[in-house]
Amino acid sequence: MGLSRTLNVAMIGYGFMGRAHSNAFHQASRFFDLPFDLKLKTICGRNQSRLDHMANRWGWEETANCWEEVVNRTDVDIIDICTPNYLHEPIALAAAKAGKMVLCEKPLANSVAEAERMTEAARKVPTLVWFNYRRVPAVSLARQLIDQGKVGEGYHYRALYLQSWGRNPADPGAWRFNPTEAGSGVIGDLLSHSLDLATWLNGPISELCARVHTFADGRQVDDAVTVMTRFSNGSIGTFEATRFATGNLNRNCFEINGSAGSIAFDMEKMNHLVAFDMGDEVPVQGGHNILVTGPGHPYVDDFWPPGHIIGYEHTFVATLVDFLRAVAAGEQFHPNFEDALETQRLLEAVQESNRSRTWIST
Repeated sequence: MGLSRTLNVAMIGYGFMGRAHSNAFHQASRFFDLPFDLKLKTICGRNQSRLDHMANRWGWEETANCWEEVVNRTDVDIIDICTPNYLHEPIALAAAKAGKMVLCEKPLANSVAEAERMTEAARKVPTLVWFNYRRVPAVSLARQLIDQGKVGEGYHYRALYLQSWGRNPADPGAWRFNPTEAGSGVIGDLLSHSLDLATWLNGPISELCARVHTFADGRQVDDAVTVMTRFSNGSIGTFEATRFATGNLNRNCFEINGSAGSIAFDMEKMNHLVAFDMGDEVPVQGGHNILVTGPGHPYVDDFWPPGHIIGYEHTFVATLVDFLRAVAAGEQFHPNFEDALETQRLLEAVQESNRSRTWIST
């Protein structure tokens, strides 16, 4: 793929994720040395007044209403998809056919079949899926500690993703309650993040058993899900995701227990990682609360001086930076469409387990 120094970006969608992505496109070069310059060429959506507001606030040069025309423009290099889930597949297929780099929000699709078609179509173009929690510095540090053997043989992996906004069907995210547009409820929206992190940190899941529940009368998507898993490394796992955890706004957390130590993370305390090391002398053994703000921690040296915390938005910046550097080096970025397809298969296995009331091999 021959690339110029400047890459023109087109973003399709303009909601919450549209703001997060726009900020990343602006901020990446302000913190990191990049191999490319990014130009926010056009933003596409259906509501012109909202588009105009978004374009003016975030510096997009143009607006458009037809994504089919946008993906075929010769002056666009990157297509960023942050639409409701049902549009991921058609946009990605068209963008890949046009030879664009394709960035897509999670979950990759509404079904494994859709995700497989997307992955096959995009094999010859760089792809990114915005599983941004991998780039939380504390989570990246957890991966480093695991790779260094600080956890040892894995015993337990447990994860929670707890929100409480699901009780309000008038919420601006109400499209997420529509099975046609969202495909699922918390399974695709929240559990996908937890499973992506789990397989990145602890390896493949070999089988699972799940139960799904909907609390709201008449709602056609899941409000809550619990999952038991066995990992290929012999450890066992539990997962819970819900939009009905009263008092929890965005509690995305995990804990890993092993023969040599333990690691725990909570997104609501995203600049911290708790680590327990069996190698410590007994009198000082305990969960050490590490402030992951440098020096030497992943990503943070390019943001602020040590001790100065970062926020949610920085995870998107770091994700984008790693992607652009991988493209420049001719390397695969992760998580890409292939990685997200594996997560999609797990999501489908969760739904099948709930229907069949059995363990499902994955």
